[in-house]
Parts: sequence; C-alpha cells; structure tokens
Amino acid sequence: MHPVNDDREDLPVWARRMSAEREARNWSQRDAVRALRAHSSEPLPSEETLRRNWKRWEAGTVQPDDFYAPLIAKTFGTVTNALFPVKSPPKRGDDLLNNAETLEIIGRLSVSDVSTTTLEALRITVDQLCSEYPHMPPAVLRTEGRAWLRRVTNVLNGRLTLAEHREILDLSGWLALLVGCVEYDMGGRRSADSTRRAALALGAEAEDTAIQGWAHEMQAWFALTTGDYRGAIAAAEAGQHVAGNTGVSVQLAAQSAKAWARIGDRRQMEVALDRGRNLLERLPYPNNLENHFVVDPAKFDFYAMDCYRAVGEDQLAQAYAEEVLRVGAATDGQERSPMRNAEARITLGVVAARQGDIDLATHHGQDALAGNRQSIPSLLMCSAELVQTLEERHSDVPEVRDYLTRLDLLRLSRET
Repeated sequence: MHPVNDDREDLPVWARRMSAEREARNWSQRDAVRALRAHSSEPLPSEETLRRNWKRWEAGTVQPDDFYAPLIAKTFGTVTNALFPVKSPPKRGDDLLNNAETLEIIGRLSVSDVSTTTLEALRITVDQLCSEYPHMPPAVLRTEGRAWLRRVTNVLNGRLTLAEHREILDLSGWLALLVGCVEYDMGGRRSADSTRRAALALGAEAEDTAIQGWAHEMQAWFALTTGDYRGAIAAAEAGQHVAGNTGVSVQLAAQSAKAWARIGDRRQMEVALDRGRNLLERLPYPNNLENHFVVDPAKFDFYAMDCYRAVGEDQLAQAYAEEVLRVGAATDGQERSPMRNAEARITLGVVAARQGDIDLATHHGQDALAGNRQSIPSLLMCSAELVQTLEERHSDVPEVRDYLTRLDLLRLSRET
C-alpha cells in the first residue's frame, strides 16, 4: 500500500488526485505529458511548456482550465466532474415533503384527485424515496416503496386524461424499479425479478426509455452477481439499445465492463468503460446526486475501481478505491455512499491480501461487512476475490477464519 504523502494534504483535492493517478500508472510527469498529447485532437504547446503546466497543476498553484480539464480526465480514463468536482454541487432542495403533506397526498389519491398539484407532490415523493436508497434500512424502504406503488397504481383505475395516465405509469415504473433493487439487495432474487419485469412493462406502456433501460440494467446486475457474465453483457447491450444516450446507458456500459473484466478480456472491458465515460462526459450535471437512478460523475471511479481490481491492476484499483472512500466519506455522522464504500474497502483488502498484508486485508474485509446498509449480492461478488486470495494462502490464520465465517453467515442470510 502506498503511504499518504503528508506534504500533499494542503493541496487541492484535484491536484492530489492528479499526482495519485499518475503514480498509479507508474508515469513520470514527462510520461503524463506525452499521454496528454496522445489524447488530444488539438495541437498542444511544446513538451517543455506542458511539463511546466503539469508541475503547476500538481502543485495546486493553477487549476487546469476548461480546455485542459476534460483532456486530463480523458487521459486518466475518467470524467471531468469526477476529477475536478463542481464547487457547489446541486443539492436536494427544501421541496421535500413533510409528514402532514404526505398524508394529504394519500388522502387525495384515495379519492382519485390527480390534479397538477397532486402529481407534482407525487413526483417529489418518488424522488425522495429514490434518494433514500443508500441510507434507509432496506426492509423499511421496501415497505414504503410497495405502499406507494399500490397507492399510485390504484389511481390508474380512475378517470384520467391521457397525459395523467402516462404520468402515473411513469411514477409507478420508478417505484417498481426502486422496490426491485431493494428486494435484490435483501437477497430476494425471484421477487426482485418479478418487480423488475413489472417496471419494464410500465416503462414500455409509458414510453419511458429510461425506465426500460434501468429494468435491463437490473437484469445485467442480477446476471453479473450470479456469475452469468455473458448474460450480463447481453442485458447491458439490450438496455443501451433501448435507452440511447441517457444516464442509464453509462451504468449499462459499466455493467458490461465489469462482466468483461471477470471474463478476462481487458480490451473489451476498457472499450465498454470508455463508451460509458464518453457518454457521461456529454451529459448535464445531475440536479439530485442522491437519487439512486442518477449516474453522478463520481460513480465512474466506482465502476473503474471494480474493473481494475478484477483484472489485477492493483495500483489503479487502490487509487480509485481511495477516491471512492474520500467522496463517500461521512458527513454529519452518515456516509454518503455506504454501499460503494463497502466495495472500496473490499478492494483495499484485495490489494493488501495480494501484497501479503493479511492483517490489513482482514481489517478492510471486516470493515466492509460492518455497514448497516448493504447490497448482499454485490458485496458477496466483490468479496469473492478477497476470499479466494485468503483461502489459498492464509486460511489457517484466526482473523482470516473469523472473516470467512462472517461471510458464510451473510451468504446463508441471502439464501434463506
């Protein structure tokens, strides 16, 4: 593991990351400048000038401008807003509903009141539920999601205009997607797939390609976490065909890349990652980063982390894992991205195990299992690489046996 360089702590985050990305590739600054030139479609200044610029960038004295920032991100295989985050990202506003307003909506729905005000309140409610995905206990979120799905779909039996009917179908589709994701997180494969199919049908009836794309993404996720890598690639391709140039296609490309990485085809993995990166670079910055069905720029590092760990590129995987943990760190006592963080800790554990540091490997592995919000199938899939390394070399170490026992219990909880 690379020790943190204390003299960098006062540098801007983007400057530290530029150094970390370069070092993870074993590049000198001269190598980085040459790679920058290779990725540029425009003529660049002399190598000496670029090296002076690069030194200033890594020193944090000058931030790359609007020409160089996306070029540097492209050189490192990420997106601009992940490497150079916006200073004040959009936040969920004060338009979230309180309990009294929620009860009022339920009352309106019970009498089939689907006025413009009611529809807007429903949109806020659905967005709020989708934004609770990383934090709300899964059993609670599943119950809430199912209850709202029943309320909303019951309205379809009332008298609606064509536009209202389509809007209700659309909201139902998003709720079904959310419920299906939580069901799968909890280990309910059959119920999750039934709910996914319902979401796909609702999306088709509402003519919403994003909902249909996410339904295919769920199928790719299910296949990936059960070891059906070719099935994951096929589902990802089907979803991209339907969804086109929308946010879900970025995640579909990522699922395809993860599958190719596990098959062992690095070239196809990088092609898929680059396809997702190019699309994400062109998309507008999201209004609500908390919504589970929004692909924020920081998530691309999470995709790359998984892929490079799977193909054994430990330095790159570690660099991405550290960035995932930095972005997902706790604020006000709550991690922003607990499930991503768990997989980042598994990644650090895998790297440590491959380097022979068993204490650190089991420490990271145990930390990954400690979170209250988990996606059991994804966690088990990522943990398999750590388990393989530990079982092959260190199964007799007490700390390793304890970690493997905890994983076995988690696996049993998924099967029951």
